[in-house]
Amino acid sequence: MSAVNLREVHDFLIQIAYKAGDMVTSAKPAAAGHGTKKNSADLVTETDQAVEKMVSTELKAKSPDFEFMGEETYQPGDTLTSKPTFIVDPIDGTTNFFHGYPYMCVSLGLAIDKKPVVGVIYNPFTKALYTGIKGQGSQFTDPFHDRVKLPLRDPEPLQDLSHCLVAVEWGSDRDGNDYDVKTKTFRKLAGSKEIGGAMVHGIRSLGSAELNLCGVANGALDVYWETGCWAWDVCAGWVILEEAGGRMVGAHQGDWEPSVDQRRYMAVRGGEGREKVIEEFWGCVEGRVEVGWDAVS
Repeated sequence: MSAVNLREVHDFLIQIAYKAGDMVTSAKPAAAGHGTKKNSADLVTETDQAVEKMVSTELKAKSPDFEFMGEETYQPGDTLTSKPTFIVDPIDGTTNFFHGYPYMCVSLGLAIDKKPVVGVIYNPFTKALYTGIKGQGSQFTDPFHDRVKLPLRDPEPLQDLSHCLVAVEWGSDRDGNDYDVKTKTFRKLAGSKEIGGAMVHGIRSLGSAELNLCGVANGALDVYWETGCWAWDVCAGWVILEEAGGRMVGAHQGDWEPSVDQRRYMAVRGGEGREKVIEEFWGCVEGRVEVGWDAVS
């Protein structure tokens, strides 16, 4: 890592994020070409593909010795190595983008030795920019804030899940074991104490894994639990979260040191009592998800 100037990478990624944002806001996704991957809930647009092509071209020209992993060019069997690797999602929240719902982002991350070290996340519709560098903190900029250090407020102690605002996502896999685990877990989180639930304050879904992570990083959300997403959905937000005092763990009991490509995660904001809330949440997970176990040695 010492051979890579993380600040220089960070500053260049911001430039690329703004350029990508201009491409996104000038597009008309419903009118342009689009298609599906696995099913009707897994959309891809021409804009996703065009943005990733621009990003990969710019990054390879700037850092030709770095590896590149992007959502739209990923092929089954591709694996993350220890080499410096840009991990990119050109549009995280494609379904929102397609419907004109303004919660999506350009997600640009760098991992070294399979560890996220730089993250830049930009929502061109709200002009919200989240950035982080390993060991150097994370910041937030929008029309009302200029490079404000995260979190946006001093973290209050975490009492228990009944005092938490929790983010989850349904994902595009809507059947099978993992869908059952999700739905049963969501029910237990939301359910009253009388039926054995955690009675959380509320459950939110922004439709973008990275924006959910940013919500935890800035302190607006307390917990984000996810299964089924990919390294490009979490790499950039991982850095931003942890540099804001939060922590990324696994989705299941005892997984305190998750891998960036394992596809099962939980993010928790900073604050006293965090470990207690993590353990309580793990106790609410109804079953064991199957996705991602083959990605972890």
